[in-house]
Amino acid sequence: MVSQLAGTLPTQTIDVDALRRAFYEPEKTPVPVKFGTSGHRGTLGEGFCALHAKAIAQAVARIHLENQITGPILVGGDTRLMSHDTALLCAEVLAGNGLTVILPDIPVPTPVFSFEVLNGRAVASLNGTASHNPPQEMGLKYNPSTGGPADSRLTTQIEKYANAYMVHPQDIKTISLQEARQKGLIRTADIITPYVEALGNKIDFAKIAQSNTKFAIHPMGGTTLPFYKAIKEKYHLKNVDIVSEVQDPTFNFIPLDHDGKIRMDPSSVYPMKPLIELVQKGPYAFAAASDPDGDRFGCATSQGGLIPPNHALCVMADYLIRNHKTVSTACAIGRTLGTTFLLDRIAESYGLQTDEVNVGFKYFVSGLLERRYVLAGEESAGMSVSDWTTEKDGMFAVCLLMEIQATQGDIASLYQELTAKHGVSYYTRVDVPTDAETKNRIKSLRATNFEHLVQVAGEKVLRIRDSDGIKVYLENSWFLVRPSGTENILKVYAETFVDEKHLHELITRAQKVLE
Repeated sequence: MVSQLAGTLPTQTIDVDALRRAFYEPEKTPVPVKFGTSGHRGTLGEGFCALHAKAIAQAVARIHLENQITGPILVGGDTRLMSHDTALLCAEVLAGNGLTVILPDIPVPTPVFSFEVLNGRAVASLNGTASHNPPQEMGLKYNPSTGGPADSRLTTQIEKYANAYMVHPQDIKTISLQEARQKGLIRTADIITPYVEALGNKIDFAKIAQSNTKFAIHPMGGTTLPFYKAIKEKYHLKNVDIVSEVQDPTFNFIPLDHDGKIRMDPSSVYPMKPLIELVQKGPYAFAAASDPDGDRFGCATSQGGLIPPNHALCVMADYLIRNHKTVSTACAIGRTLGTTFLLDRIAESYGLQTDEVNVGFKYFVSGLLERRYVLAGEESAGMSVSDWTTEKDGMFAVCLLMEIQATQGDIASLYQELTAKHGVSYYTRVDVPTDAETKNRIKSLRATNFEHLVQVAGEKVLRIRDSDGIKVYLENSWFLVRPSGTENILKVYAETFVDEKHLHELITRAQKVLE
């Protein structure tokens, strides 16, 4: 059973050779290119293969040429099995179209793609990653000149062009890496030094170094390893230990997640079990991790165990506001519609606004560029701040949390102080198995379908939002039902400031309301 597997190490070996063959010679016709919140993703073979990579790269090249976008495109990926191959294929296609490519010789974290674009060293990027998902999956993301995930208008254009090339692959232009380098179309670059140096302007590493706290960091086999090593060396962090340097594309050293799958999720208690044990047994008071592409964070403390992302976001937001560690124009906290309302209460207490956006970091890009956000965050452990990156940055979050732990105390205690001031939040998310027909029905629902709904779980209905699933706002609570973009599940979120019993009632009522 899953409950017996979760948190234990995998016992079955992933057939790497079979996955490589599936990437280059899928047994079934590859599915069309379809961008989710920030990229196309699928299981190696039918869901994501070499043709997907080349078709998307050709689509991007066409868009750049049609719009006369000049300048180098940063190409790379994370540490999963076919990321390097995907990057090489994309580089050959872009160069085949006469475009200049920056191709680093190490894996690249997602936030560093954004950082490099925003700092003018690249005009856009192609990033081969499937984030924290199982090692059998692969994906590809495009970030334009904003540095953040491409918006829906742009991804729709990429899909249209890429799917045409999927049907007519002979129209994809490509040259060899050797020829591209000879023509000066491909070059490498140092992507570690600029990021690490700039991070020192945002994080008080001296305070971390001076602290008596011992910190542990786990890169989870991902792209952040050389970055954390550089941070530790440059800022003389003798009290920070990198507790794992293992890099294996099968990720078989990561404990199985709740469903018995390998999932490198730093916000899940199962993959994070080794770090939770470190803070429970000592000598570490704080342990943190980033997922393989470095855009999500997780942390555990000796007093609180694994800290839920919502709790960490609240502590970070409050700390940033109180310590004026943000740009002068920042006037709001941004959060996705499934993220805790406690952020709203914190913002209001400081006279700030709250922007609630649909799920997907792309909806924060304009606000981050306008330097509007003290913090932009999502319940799935992604965050960034204005004047930094327009992608979520797990490394930034880990370093900020270390600074907070070093100067303010245990993250769990700080969260309790916030709830004592603003109210206790009872929050959960439940994934309900469903089918494609039900998902499509939920997607088609609008607020007007619920005009009859005046009361739920003993509370008055205040309003209903239908921009991304159905969200019902109540007097002291809310619930949200969203169809997953990649799986046959409905994601049911709920939060209340009443009590645990009320939370369970909300979840039950949420499922019945949409039957």
